[in-house]
Amino acid sequence: MSDPQVKRVLMSVTDKTGIVDFARALVDEFGAEVISTGGTARAIAEAGVPVTPIDDVTQFPEMMDGRVKTLHPKVHGGLLAKRDNPDHMAQAAEHGIEMIDMVVVNLYAFEKTVESGADFGTCIENIDIGGPSMLRSAAKNFESVAVVTEPASYDAILDEMRANGGATTRDTRAKLALKVFQTTAAYDGAIAAWMGTQLDGAAQFPDELSVRLTKRQDLRYGENPHQSAAFYARDDYQGAEHSLAHATQHQGKELSYNNYLDLDAAWSAVREYEGPACVIVKHLTPCGVCEDADVTTAYKRAHECDPVSAYGGVMAFNRPVTSDTVVAIFDNKQFVEAIIAPEFSGDALEMYKAKKNARLLSTGGVNPAGGEVEFRSVEGGLLCQDSDAVAEDVASFTCPTARKPTDEEMAELVFAWKACKSVKSNAILIAKDHASVGAGGGQPNRVNSARIAVEQAGEKARGAVAASDAFFPFRDGFDVLAQAGVTAIIQPGGSIRDDEVVAAADEQGVAMVFTGHRHFRH
Repeated sequence: MSDPQVKRVLMSVTDKTGIVDFARALVDEFGAEVISTGGTARAIAEAGVPVTPIDDVTQFPEMMDGRVKTLHPKVHGGLLAKRDNPDHMAQAAEHGIEMIDMVVVNLYAFEKTVESGADFGTCIENIDIGGPSMLRSAAKNFESVAVVTEPASYDAILDEMRANGGATTRDTRAKLALKVFQTTAAYDGAIAAWMGTQLDGAAQFPDELSVRLTKRQDLRYGENPHQSAAFYARDDYQGAEHSLAHATQHQGKELSYNNYLDLDAAWSAVREYEGPACVIVKHLTPCGVCEDADVTTAYKRAHECDPVSAYGGVMAFNRPVTSDTVVAIFDNKQFVEAIIAPEFSGDALEMYKAKKNARLLSTGGVNPAGGEVEFRSVEGGLLCQDSDAVAEDVASFTCPTARKPTDEEMAELVFAWKACKSVKSNAILIAKDHASVGAGGGQPNRVNSARIAVEQAGEKARGAVAASDAFFPFRDGFDVLAQAGVTAIIQPGGSIRDDEVVAAADEQGVAMVFTGHRHFRH
């Protein structure tokens, strides 16, 4: 069957961007008849473009506040009839059904309505019925019907028709049909997710879960060169506004699989701090964390934590990056894979043009840590959990040791507690003056993590504080820290040997704080 010329077009759009110009081109260049509904028809008519109201086609008025207008055999028969099937065409002729060659539809903005905080009834009224029905009918019959869902497609469709005698090609119609089913699946998923939240006692983790993803980038490879990879963004992510997935990349090569992982770890870590902070990550492990009076000072001190590991890492800031910070990075001769921050000053961006391979990403702001559901894949499935954040009230902490932490030590312990959360379990982090000086993690036992942290900290461990992401199962890990000169330790508590560990702390005059919360990063 040859490609059909576009002679009758049905238009009904919520997003009216470009619709008048598209209609005018179809009428003026190809002699098409444009059929339309409601507000779309008015917009086209007011622009002086001939348009046939849908009522004239169906011989039935729009009714029930517009709920019923396109659900009619003269619409769906004109979309679904197989042009090369004599019985279909005979039945169409018998009932006065004319063919429709193109549908231009985008759906009621249901998700925007929900995001606006609209009431239940308003959200229900913004569930599109006729739109998805027309899209699905047209997409099912893509052999004969072109179906357009996005204003961005209009110019390409017109160009193809100009080059093809007023017809669209089968390849284009098939791709447009695929887009339709992806669109309606996502739309129904959004409605189902919202509806679930409205039901009394709706579970946070429902029996069925739809996750909507859109591919943003084909990656050169995955963790290793022999692995294929791609990056997808969650369309339904409530914190999208200031997230890594929706950040603006200002320069540099495309992000790699490992870049994304490291940037996510750094961005998640730096968001824990209210004051200006910098986090440097290498292989998913924070090798420098600091909170200070300004981000430039925070960067300098974060870099001092472990300059060797910082080389070739990624960095995150929770404040805008200025030229002062860039000067400090250049002075350290630090090679940086990527930097993520709320924004970069014009001077900072200009200076970094000399480092063309460095990726700079701005998020436009900082979402509070936590508050979302995060996913992790396993073979054949997904694990889902609330994202972790250090949100516990310091007033709820207890101190079982004879010596209590000073106010200065307590402030340091809170900093260390937040920083420790981002280290791979079993995690031990040593901090001094609101900067990490040693960290050990990813070990199968806690005492080895303590040894690594102490070795990295060296003399800086003396007079410092330490955090442990989970309780000490034995006193040996504590002893390693105490013998290195750590004066105060924060940990969840809850071990059957807590009394033994507290006794060890009292023996050595170390203050210990129990948080009652664990922050494992498995």
